[in-house]
Order: sequence, then structure tokens, then C-alpha cells
Amino acid sequence: MTRRTWMSNWPVYRQIAGTDRLGRGVAARSPGTAAAEPRTERAQRVVSSICPYCAVGCAQQVYVERVNGTDTVTQIEGHPDSPVSQGRLCPKGAASKQLVTNPGRQTSVLYRRPYGTAWEALSLDRAMDMITDRVIKARAEHWQEHWQSQRARRTLAMASLGGATLDNEENYLIKKLWSALGAIQIENQARI
Repeated sequence: MTRRTWMSNWPVYRQIAGTDRLGRGVAARSPGTAAAEPRTERAQRVVSSICPYCAVGCAQQVYVERVNGTDTVTQIEGHPDSPVSQGRLCPKGAASKQLVTNPGRQTSVLYRRPYGTAWEALSLDRAMDMITDRVIKARAEHWQEHWQSQRARRTLAMASLGGATLDNEENYLIKKLWSALGAIQIENQARI
């Protein structure tokens, strides 16, 4: 490669010698950027969704491509028609594609027995039955009808801590469920 060819490929030289004085167009393009295409171009369909990270409810557009007979999420962006976020997403919302595409994502129920040293896979039905049995047992064994001669109708053996990925409607239903079961320690971490 001659010095002249090298110089003409240098972005700073193209910016100074060419018509793109601000370096925002042709001067900044390289063969790599010229060959790049947006991840949204390959998508066969766009699905509307809501960001799961907090209770704000920012609307998202999920771009889906069919690869080898399987739907694959290629990009997640803010929905410009959203009155809540007007097409913008916070850093967590912008990175939410990892929730479905990260190879380290857990996709099965794992259980470690008391004093166990290894995790074992369980079916979802079996795990739900185990949780139900334990909730019923804890409520029955620790129910307080009265406390200090006052009617209490509660249990202190159970608590609920909601996460930031729950929306307002889910938190409302969780609060109703745990209140009906008699739990009084019900908290939520739905902060931004």
C-alpha cells in the first residue's frame, strides 16, 4: 500500500480533503460500517411489549427473526408511540434482549434439597406443588387467631418480597393473595 493510498483511507484526511468537514458522513465510513446493517432489517415481524424491569411500563418493540424454524429476538427498542416513554428506554430496558437470548439464562426449575450439595431439575408442576404444600403447612402451623387478647388473624411465618420486574397489576394481585393468606410482611422493590 502506498503512502497516498494509506492517506486517502485515513478518516481524518478524508474529512479535511473532502466535502464532509464535520466528519459525520462519508469521511467517517469504513468498509465495516458500510457493510453493517441494522439488526431490525432482518426481522420478519415486530411484537409490541412492555419492559419488565420496573413499574413505569415503557413500551417496547421486539424484533423477531425466524432462524432454522425458531423465532429469535434480534433487537428490542423503545416504542415511539408510547405515551409513557416516547420511544426511549433506560439502560436496563435497552439491555432487556439479554433476558431471552443470554446463553446463561435459566430455563428450568432447579431444587437443592436441605443439606444437599447439588441442584436437581424438577418439573414446573412438581415445584408448584411443593411450594403450595409448604405455604399451606406454614400457615396452618403458625396461624395466630388472637394476639395480646386482640383478634389478629395472621401468620408471621410467611413474607413476600416483590421484585422490580413486576408491574403494578402483578403487585396488586400478589398483595391480595398474601393478605388473604394472612401474611402481613408484604414488600415490593418496584423502584427505578
